[in-house]
Amino acid sequence: MDLLAALRAQRLLAIVRGSDPDAALTTVLALAEEGVTLVEVSLSGRDALDVIARARAALGPDATLGAGTVLSADDARAAHNAGAAFLVTPAVSDGIATGRELGLPVLAGVMTPTDILQALRLGADALKLFPAGSAGGPGYLRDLRGPFPDLPFVPVGGVDAQAAAAYLHGGAIAVGVGSPLIGDAADGGSGTALRRRARTFLDVVRAEDHS
Repeated sequence: MDLLAALRAQRLLAIVRGSDPDAALTTVLALAEEGVTLVEVSLSGRDALDVIARARAALGPDATLGAGTVLSADDARAAHNAGAAFLVTPAVSDGIATGRELGLPVLAGVMTPTDILQALRLGADALKLFPAGSAGGPGYLRDLRGPFPDLPFVPVGGVDAQAAAAYLHGGAIAVGVGSPLIGDAADGGSGTALRRRARTFLDVVRAEDHS
């Protein structure tokens, strides 16, 4: 898949991390129904590889479904075998190079300028600015875009609807959103509330696209 094109088109990456595999699967499917089609299932969630495989079977081979929290080459291989279409790392890790060797695009976790250069050298397709909120929020993204004006940044970590708008307005190609979007749905919580939050974030994205 073309991860950069998907990020630019969707502008919202949902991050699903759950303690209940069935609820996590239901969450992925509900997001897709609401129009949030770019989804990362974190490997730190329970039975995440099985969730990815089941979601892939339900959504079809063209689903933009990836694996997150890829920390190692072994994680990358396992995610590939489960059917992940892309990988997301929380940091510069062996998963980047291995993902590229497997033909999977990678959204690589970075924090500093040094991280950015290392991730690019390893073949990262896009850069996950993480944890964005702790780093200084949209202001830090603006500072990074001084020396790196054309790089594809995706802020992740503490991104609520208001912050999402600020990051997108500030030059991020997309935002990654976990708990402010997912809530407790992947742990068995309310699917109705999940769908309501999904519509809220989609409204934010659409508003920025037309601003």
